[in-house]
Amino acid sequence: MALWAGRFSKEVDETVNAFNSSIAFDARMYAHDIQGSIAHATMLGDCGVIDKAESETIIKGLKGILADLQSGALEFDPNAEDIHMFVEAELTKRLGSTGKRLHTARSRNDQVALDIRLYLRDEIDEIAQLVHKLCTALCDMAEQHTDTILPGYTHLQRAQPVTFAHHLLAYAQMLRRDLLRLRDAKERMNECPLGCGALAGTTYPIDRWQTAKLLEFDRPVENSLDGVSDRDFCVELCCALSLIMTHLSRFSEEIILWCSWEFKFIELDDAYATGSSIMPQKKNPDVTELIRGKTGRVNGDLMTLLSMLKGLPLAYNKDMQEDKEAIFDAVDNVKLCVKTFIPMLTTMRVRKENMRKAAAKGFINATDCADYLVKKGMPFRDAYKITGTLVAKCIEQELTLETLPLEAYKEMTDLFAEDVYDAISLERCVEGRSSYGGPSPKAVADQLDGIRYELEQLCWWDWPAE
Repeated sequence: MALWAGRFSKEVDETVNAFNSSIAFDARMYAHDIQGSIAHATMLGDCGVIDKAESETIIKGLKGILADLQSGALEFDPNAEDIHMFVEAELTKRLGSTGKRLHTARSRNDQVALDIRLYLRDEIDEIAQLVHKLCTALCDMAEQHTDTILPGYTHLQRAQPVTFAHHLLAYAQMLRRDLLRLRDAKERMNECPLGCGALAGTTYPIDRWQTAKLLEFDRPVENSLDGVSDRDFCVELCCALSLIMTHLSRFSEEIILWCSWEFKFIELDDAYATGSSIMPQKKNPDVTELIRGKTGRVNGDLMTLLSMLKGLPLAYNKDMQEDKEAIFDAVDNVKLCVKTFIPMLTTMRVRKENMRKAAAKGFINATDCADYLVKKGMPFRDAYKITGTLVAKCIEQELTLETLPLEAYKEMTDLFAEDVYDAISLERCVEGRSSYGGPSPKAVADQLDGIRYELEQLCWWDWPAE
């Protein structure tokens, strides 16, 4: 019989029981549920709400359940309603009436709100470490390619020359911001809802600050209604996870393009590609395609959370049980994708020669040609028009700006001289873009120094507890 069955005159229908149950997915929070219960039992004993000896017996019983679950000596009961009821029922089975005292001054509403905060707090640290590792891998790779020229694109059309290092650091910056979002989400999540009760607190003389401190929260949640009825911390975390996946998906799309025969900028290691069941020549970037696909799944988890919350009156409603599968799915998939992405990235072969060949085509030094004239006194719009005319002439004659004869340049304006070829060389084009944040080797070196310093500051999971 359910622990809450006193009000009811008959058993709940079996199909309703199965429909209502959440232990199939919330069992993963067993350690956090027991952690919260130990803190609660400690506080109840210290405050005299229950006898101190009973408090110690309950704590010992909870630790025994935890050890048995971790060793496999105790298995989850699939018929239990949820992990909270399972642990309490097992404690009561072991301790009798003493076990029944654990739930004094507590509701499942504040209990589940606590468990999911504790669980996600740990998951944030694990995800952040993975993102940090990926960001560091990007910096390490960028350091090796500060002189590797490739075309930068807009509208997927060759635009201006950059370096592969500069391109990689763009993604490193995105991931750095993702780390900041994870840190901020954890900070706002770090308030303890235990003691909020069902919605209106309790009449028992409890100490919410003690339980918050025992569980390493910054403070208790200030409003008991808010503590049990909102899951904005799940939404905020899922927003951060969706952005991580969006950044991985964008990078994956580029890798998919780059390893095609049309680009051939990179080649994936055989361990991170698959073949075709019918076409023996194929080497498919399935890892990146799956990451691209799973991004839609994590975005869907975010929509699930937002839609679940949008029409709920205060306080707790059973709809909120739907928060767990969505946020758990997002967490699981982000960890899986980042874990797979890191070794795929670090083992791929960069084909520098193909990047350089692509950069030599497409007139990506046209802006530098116009800037050459501007530096000699011509208004930019006039220089722009002249350069556009020269590009059209090159296309017509199947030439490039580098191979166009000087006479053709001088036909447009006498400002052109032999030094134009030096000004439009790809290496000079890249070196010249030395403005803050640009692709020149010096600017990239400064970016590397900056992001490595910031990454050192973002290792909060290594910070000593105060």
